Amino acid sequence: MTILKAFRLPAVIAKRLSTLAKITHRSEKFYVTEALEHYLEDYADAQIAKDRFNEPASKIVSSRQLREKLGV
Repeated sequence: MTILKAFRLPAVIAKRLSTLAKITHRSEKFYVTEALEHYLEDYADAQIAKDRFNEPASKIVSSRQLREKLGV
């Protein structure tokens, strides 16, 4: 199922999107969807990391400790 969303883009971004879609023979919708999916995944990962960092019970491990633990 899809839902219609309407929004405005800055002219520069809209032009870049249009050009990309034309030269790759893909739809603008394809690129907007891909970009949002990647952004939302990255944002969720960053939020999880931030929450874990701020959790008082979380143990912070140095890169050296991690390498030792993994044997690398």
